[in-house]
Amino acid sequence: MLKVIFLVFMAGGIPVAIAMAGASLVYILGTGNLPPFVVVHRMISGIDSFPLLAVPFFILAGNLMNNAGITTRIYNFALALVGWLKGGLGHVNIVGSVVFAGMSGTAIADAAGLGTIEIKAMKEHGYSTEFAVGVTAASATLGPIIPPSLPFVIYGMMGNVSIGALFLAGLMPGLLMTVLMMLTVAYYAHKNGWGRDMKFSGPRLVKALSELAVVVGWPLLLWLVVAKLDLPAQPAVLVGLASLFVLDRIFRFEALLPIMTPVLLIGGMSTGLFTPTEGAIAACVWAMILGFAWYRTLSWKMFVKVCLDTIETTATVLFIVAAASIFGWMLTATGITTGIAEWVLGFTREAWVFLLLANLLMLFVGCFLEPTAAITILVPILLPIALQLGIDPVHFGLVMVLNLMIGLLHPPMGLVLFVLARVAGLSFERTTMAILPWLIPLLLSLVVITYMPKLFLWLPKMFF
Repeated sequence: MLKVIFLVFMAGGIPVAIAMAGASLVYILGTGNLPPFVVVHRMISGIDSFPLLAVPFFILAGNLMNNAGITTRIYNFALALVGWLKGGLGHVNIVGSVVFAGMSGTAIADAAGLGTIEIKAMKEHGYSTEFAVGVTAASATLGPIIPPSLPFVIYGMMGNVSIGALFLAGLMPGLLMTVLMMLTVAYYAHKNGWGRDMKFSGPRLVKALSELAVVVGWPLLLWLVVAKLDLPAQPAVLVGLASLFVLDRIFRFEALLPIMTPVLLIGGMSTGLFTPTEGAIAACVWAMILGFAWYRTLSWKMFVKVCLDTIETTATVLFIVAAASIFGWMLTATGITTGIAEWVLGFTREAWVFLLLANLLMLFVGCFLEPTAAITILVPILLPIALQLGIDPVHFGLVMVLNLMIGLLHPPMGLVLFVLARVAGLSFERTTMAILPWLIPLLLSLVVITYMPKLFLWLPKMFF
């Protein structure tokens, strides 16, 4: 009865959060077995969680970076690094999304932030609007895969899975997706005879590569200083951070300090310096230092607006989580999750078959529900089955999030579709057609991530 009421509410066009909470309330009132106050109690207890504090802070960090002019710096850095390749701005689009993914954690922020700059630039250089929209949409899916990631936080909280392990597990899949998307751009460039969008500049490339060298070398040098020379960790980190600002001032790097954001987050969580929630707060502090003190592109008026936008987004996300808490509890209490698990396990006990069926289900659900709602509904149903079949919960989290990110590119409810249609001035139908070819590298990535987990899980297993 519970699932029937929920489906009726959804079919009636009621928002998913209200449909979940409303279905639970109607079921309780109809059966009379529990007091209606249980709905409120479970909803409040569902968001009374320390890990969930990471949600508003990661949203705030992404909004601060987006409004402090950081996106322009990221775009210029990517332009210097790969803009001279054939189909250069397509590559710039993808590399820019990789960098921005390390700050925003959401596909929507990536599409809305960098997408505005990238689509305009690609159209000015003669690219079709459809191609610009397609590559922007595909690269936006990197936001929730490369850490930090808002969907990973929600999944980790719902499934009692280490958020730090999920963050680390997203690095290699993000690299795989980046390579496949850049190969797709190279294919189109060869097919259409595209040239370079800017002249090759040795000094600009050397400067961009030197920024990457600092990003890679800084944590390694810090580890050597602390581990081998046995120096205190905290003073060494403070001196190391000060050295980054000195280098940035001397060499006038384009995006060194923004690029360091995911390095600082992953390094701090891997070494136990802070939890993912504390890491989200650290990301906000870092963004405020860059926006207010270093680049001086953030004003107090902008800061107030960013905070209000963050409150609005956070309220939406947490309301969905709260509604899913009572709905998931009711699914378990009424035996629906157990019944589904028994049905699936009666149908197959092969992990690869279950993963195939789960992929198809999540791709379908992702077309109709936004990721937070889908995760909160699917985790209580699918994760227990995955655990019974011996599937690593971190691996299953990767598979689930990537499926739902692909769903963001699908009609009828793909949020990235709506954002890019508005940014590019395209109709919804033309935007959908523009994105279809880019499903090939994304689905190929999904197959590899689903059935070759050892390629991606070795890194989180080193630390967690």
